[in-house]
Amino acid sequence: MKAIELDAIKNKSISPPVPLGSYPASDVTFLLKDLSDVSLERGTAEREEAIQSGVHYSEMLPVEYQPTEQYIGLFHDTLRHTAGKVALAVAVVSEMIVARRGIANTVLVSLARAGTPIGVLIKRYILAQYGADLPHYSISIIRGKGIDENAILYMLQQHGAEADLQFIDGWTGKGAIRQVLIEACESMYTKYGIKLNDDLAVLADPGYCSGTFGTREDYLIPSACLNSTVSGLMSRTVLRDDLIGPEEFHGAKFYREWLDSDLSNVFVDTITPHFPAVAAEANRQASEMLAHPPEITWQGLADIRSIQETFGIDNINLVKPGVGETTRVLLRRVPWRILVDRLDNPNLRHILLLAEDRGVPVEVYPGLAYSCCGIIKPLKGESE
Repeated sequence: MKAIELDAIKNKSISPPVPLGSYPASDVTFLLKDLSDVSLERGTAEREEAIQSGVHYSEMLPVEYQPTEQYIGLFHDTLRHTAGKVALAVAVVSEMIVARRGIANTVLVSLARAGTPIGVLIKRYILAQYGADLPHYSISIIRGKGIDENAILYMLQQHGAEADLQFIDGWTGKGAIRQVLIEACESMYTKYGIKLNDDLAVLADPGYCSGTFGTREDYLIPSACLNSTVSGLMSRTVLRDDLIGPEEFHGAKFYREWLDSDLSNVFVDTITPHFPAVAAEANRQASEMLAHPPEITWQGLADIRSIQETFGIDNINLVKPGVGETTRVLLRRVPWRILVDRLDNPNLRHILLLAEDRGVPVEVYPGLAYSCCGIIKPLKGESE
């Protein structure tokens, strides 16, 4: 690295991290400021009124959704049926990371919070298969505000200028976070002279916007069913000037009061025993993808824009692509309609049942990159 890069890394004073989350410390370090004692939650109506008046969504938190028995049942049922499938996807993406970057200087960087459980699984796979205990952090990235620069600088302080940061998320939807990451890496170079690899490794890439993924099949990843209770009991990340100082990480809450109902480690501990059985097939698939790199077409985003035009939807954030997001729309939001690629798609059984139960119309929309999309009923002030 150039002198400007080294100076930017060494000279920045950053408050050190504090223990957070329900994962063992050996699995992940959260580079987040603990805001557990701050009242940040707002009811839906109040939150939407604030957003409508120009307040950024990262300046407050929704009331954390408490899963119903039905929701928890869906999680366990999905986990039981897809554990091997998820393990294979984790293994494929892990093998691609090792093949491309090696293990000497690689640092795993999960994007809080959906990326965290996937990062934990990738760390565990690489440790099991290669005996390499890679450092793993979870950091904040916010649509409209960018990545936590202090977290980036802190990791480079800890691991040296030669550290190779591999960003990780759960899955791709519209590709919004992928785009934020690309812009954030460009900004880090412009501001500090630090050149980062903006590759985003994901478990599933139905949006066709990542080059490092385990699968492009759009199915229900069990961790998509839940929020904090499968992500180390951490809230969404928060960025507000009156709460986050210039030397501090972006903030989040740690919901310690829900430790008895936490499923974060249940998820990880159910997937990891499948690693030995899928390793050979993962190696084969990764080798094939490395030899013939999959095309990044952003087809998912093109599909969303087509849906917007077809149904006259001004706000792109009302369209929630993919099985995981559609499940959340049906269970937690006010759905307007569900679009599916085909009615006999085996990944849609629970979607069709939920839609029928709630009286939500289902329409076939052929040629989708995703298995389905949920469309939220337009409400004034909706922005997420």
